[in-house]
Amino acid sequence: MRVVMVRHAESLWNAAELVQGQGGPGLTTLGVAQAEATAEMLVARCPRPALAVRSDLPRVAETAAPAERRLGLPVAVDDQLREIDVGRWSGRTWDDIAVDEPQAVAAIRRGEDVVRGGKESWADVRVRMRAALRRLVEQASRCGTDGGLLVFSHGGPIRMAVADVLGLPPGREGVLEDVGNCSVTELRVDAGGSGLVVYNETGHLTELGTAGGAVSGTDRAPV
Repeated sequence: MRVVMVRHAESLWNAAELVQGQGGPGLTTLGVAQAEATAEMLVARCPRPALAVRSDLPRVAETAAPAERRLGLPVAVDDQLREIDVGRWSGRTWDDIAVDEPQAVAAIRRGEDVVRGGKESWADVRVRMRAALRRLVEQASRCGTDGGLLVFSHGGPIRMAVADVLGLPPGREGVLEDVGNCSVTELRVDAGGSGLVVYNETGHLTELGTAGGAVSGTDRAPV
């Protein structure tokens, strides 16, 4: 089973360098262009997925919409594909958060996994994504086609899914580079195990001059 995962396009809060989590509005003008370019690429790369599914958050809904039109199939909604829940940190800058909670931000900058904004840690997201992908792969396999599973999600959950497939120990997910806006990551899942095929591919965005997407050092901008 091919599992093709796409991170959302540039959002308004990405551009403003605000911590998003499960909050925030939809896409910038650049993000809309990224979503269109990604949809065009998916027509060739994943033309007949057995199942297409997305997070329910606005920035992902707007990213998936062009692909839904071009591929001519509905994209199901699954709230388990959401970004990490950062609770009271949502909509704030890292500098602002550091004023109120310096110890937590310092721990993050040291690479430690903490419960963000009183809600979730990366370990929590990793468990959530593992269960979601297992369920969705099983659902896609029951569709009777070999078109694979197409997933529209967020930078953090995609990175956690890859860490799980690679067998990285908890707390070592940070060795993976940040996932760029509208990048493509592909996994291969079968009875013999799972593997990584492509990680954080952004070549289809080169003409837009945005390959790599919004990334901001150790603070993990995809959140």
